[in-house]
Amino acid sequence: MAARRQTTERQRRLGTELRRMREQVGMSLGEAAAIHRVDKPTVSSVESARVGVSADRVRIWAANYSCPDQGYVDALAEMARERSTNWWDEYRDTLVASLLDLAELEHHAVALRHVQITHLPGLLQREDYARTVFQEAVPPWAPDALERVLAFRMRRREVLDRIQPPMCTFLVHEASLRMEFGGRQMMKAQLDHLLKQSDRENVTIRVVPFAAGAFPNAGSSTVYACGPVRQLDTVQIDIPTGTTFLHAVTHLANYREVLDRMEQRALGASDSRDFIRQVLQEL
Repeated sequence: MAARRQTTERQRRLGTELRRMREQVGMSLGEAAAIHRVDKPTVSSVESARVGVSADRVRIWAANYSCPDQGYVDALAEMARERSTNWWDEYRDTLVASLLDLAELEHHAVALRHVQITHLPGLLQREDYARTVFQEAVPPWAPDALERVLAFRMRRREVLDRIQPPMCTFLVHEASLRMEFGGRQMMKAQLDHLLKQSDRENVTIRVVPFAAGAFPNAGSSTVYACGPVRQLDTVQIDIPTGTTFLHAVTHLANYREVLDRMEQRALGASDSRDFIRQVLQEL
C-alpha cells in the first residue's frame, strides 16, 4: 500500500473509527496485526490514514474485532470504497484543506443542523452577501484568492439541489438578520433570498430572537452533520484560526444537547418566516 500524499478529514475519520473499534475490544496494535495477518506498521498506518484500506479489509477487520453493528460496518466500508474525484478537488491546491473537508462533509451528510449567530448560513448566502463577509477577513484575502473562495462557497450551495439532498435545519439568531452586511438594500435582497430558500422541502429555518435571552453556544457558528449511522456524525465549528472537526462520542452528545436546547428557544418554522418578513419590512 502506497503512502498518501495528503489526507482528507473523511479519510482520517475512517482510520479513527477502525482504531476506536480495536480499542473497544481492548486489543493492542500487535494483537490486531497478528489476527489480521499483517505487520504492526500496517495497522498503525491504516488507523492514521497514511495509507488507504479497501472495503473488504474494513469488513474483515470489523469481523476480527467482533463488531456487532452491521449498519456501522457497512457505512465504514462505503467510506473505504470512495475513490472518485469530486468538484471540491478542483480547489485542492488553492484553498485550505479545512474548506474542502467541509464541502465533503456536507456532501456525504444525510442531514445537517447549522447554527449561525452573527451572519447568515453559508449555504443560504447570496453571492454579494458572501463577498461582503469574506472582505472582512483578517488577514484580508488577496483579490484572486477572494474570487476562488467566493466561487467555492457558491458551489457548496449545490448540495441543496441534489435529487436526494440532506434535510437541513438552520438555527439563525436575530442578530444575523439585523446586521446589515453590505448595506440595507443588499440585506433586503439577502433576507428575501432566505425566505425563498425556506420554501424548499429539505430546508427549515428557525430564528432565535433576542427575546429568547441566553442560550448555549452563543459565541460560535456550528455545523452538525449526521452520518448514515450516529457513530459517524461530525461537528464542525469555526474558530478564529480556522475550522475544527469533532467526532468524539462525548463531543457529539454535548453538541446534540446544545442544538436541542437552542431549538427549544427558537421560534417554530412558520413563526420564523413571519419574523424574517417583519425584519425585512423594517429595513
